[in-house]
Amino acid sequence: MIVVEDIHKHFGGIRAVDGTSLTIETGSITGLIGPNGAGKTTLFNVIAGLFPPTSGRVLLDGDDITGLSPHQLFSRGLLRTFQIAHEFSTLTVRENLMMVPGSQSGERLLDTWLKPGKVRQEEEEIRNKADEVIEFLEIPQVADELAGNLSGGQKKLLELGRTMMVDAKIVFLDEVGAGVNRTLLSTIGDAIARLNQERNYTFCMIEHDMEFISRLCDPVICMAEGKVLATGTAEEVKNNEEVIEAYLGTGVKNQRTADPAR
Repeated sequence: MIVVEDIHKHFGGIRAVDGTSLTIETGSITGLIGPNGAGKTTLFNVIAGLFPPTSGRVLLDGDDITGLSPHQLFSRGLLRTFQIAHEFSTLTVRENLMMVPGSQSGERLLDTWLKPGKVRQEEEEIRNKADEVIEFLEIPQVADELAGNLSGGQKKLLELGRTMMVDAKIVFLDEVGAGVNRTLLSTIGDAIARLNQERNYTFCMIEHDMEFISRLCDPVICMAEGKVLATGTAEEVKNNEEVIEAYLGTGVKNQRTADPAR
């Protein structure tokens, strides 16, 4: 579904992404790991249209989408969430979900005057869709709660729910587990797995929790210093000497050399 071809993103003399190429297959849950500063979020921002690349290109279903704006990519079914949730804090959970679909009739002043019946019908359909999402995520108890009052994990669930309000092809999740307790993280993981299996969502997620990654993701891609370091199953990547060195600063091979007893 997504092909990244030799993407570079430089900020002055800093090469945040330095010649990255990767593929995200349709129907997969792809994990993206790496030490802090590896370029993971910058790569997400380039793919999702927040930053134009310095060079290289991104393809979605074979079409070149390089440099398209986030709203253009949204209309093509490419969505992303953020490490820090971006909810509308003074709206309820249900209202946050209802905000998502684009080109609603009620957004046009003339329609509210000339076609009030159409506006009401469309709003009712969107409300019903929001209620379906709330039931799917198993959060009916907070449907009418202001989003600003939710816990960090509930806000992450709400962000995931917002991607369900449109026909998403691929969703990029940026550290969905950050700051989330284990119980709620399990709920989020269940929702991601169900969306993948039951609704054929394709996901790519940045995450530092290797247990969470191992449970959900195949393949797993490791980045370091702006480049792809390794790709494989979670076990293959975790046991890769270069990955160990990138995370720990020294690999098993070096440890054995330094310690004759090993």
